Amino acid sequence: MINALVLAGGGVAGIAWELGVLRGIADVDPSLAARILAADLVVGTSAGSTVAAQITSGVDLDELYAVQLRPDSAEIQVDVDQESLFAAFGAAVAGASGAEDARRRVGALARSTETVDPRVRLAVIDARLPVKHWPDRRMLLPAVDAESGEVAVFTRASGVSLVDAVAASCAVPGVWPPVAIDGHHYIDGGVRSTTNADLAAGAERVLVVNPTLADAPQPWGDLDAEIATLAPARVHVISADQASVEAFGDNPLSPATRAPSARAGRAVGAATAAAVAAVWS
Repeated sequence: MINALVLAGGGVAGIAWELGVLRGIADVDPSLAARILAADLVVGTSAGSTVAAQITSGVDLDELYAVQLRPDSAEIQVDVDQESLFAAFGAAVAGASGAEDARRRVGALARSTETVDPRVRLAVIDARLPVKHWPDRRMLLPAVDAESGEVAVFTRASGVSLVDAVAASCAVPGVWPPVAIDGHHYIDGGVRSTTNADLAAGAERVLVVNPTLADAPQPWGDLDAEIATLAPARVHVISADQASVEAFGDNPLSPATRAPSARAGRAVGAATAAAVAAVWS
């Protein structure tokens, strides 16, 4: 039986929250958490790509979680007005002929926006990863070609460094610089879908960890439609609760959200462990 773990986007807060969810499951059912962490396939988008790389690194979950509680961090403080950012995305994609064209337009926005030096941003991603090489098992990290709008799914076989692949999947357009890889520039995989759960096709059990409210609209992608493509797989989604959303605050890219988001995620993980066990039994 193939088990898949899908880790969605959600900024710096999302990284901490997803690790917290996994830690909370381990609080209640260590055996279940071990099975989840050992998933045959891990799909990570944006924040989820960081978590995917971390939990497949061999570093103990307790240590990964503890890092989120520490006040020191290599993360860059960036002031982001989410409402203005998504308004800019909406303006960019207005009149797009289709999904690929829309992604290409968002890519153009990303390439025209002045952000931090790409080397500075890459150093942040490097600091997030305790191990810099790809794991032996299947891990899929989606990103979007900023020029063509085509979707790239980086794997161990792609010939791309893990740091570059994670950086590409985490390159929020309009906030962080596109990542140059082999003559192409890539932006956040969340521009295709914040979840990309359909990439888990072929798995028989799928756990989706998504740091948004269950009824919140996705800026990109459609989780319900993605889940439909996974049939007849048994799928369970862990969503954020209101306390988690409050922990994320107005700027989920802020390093200040790490500790409160990690603790909120831990509470959610503990509360949902029994429901997850019913699917992963």
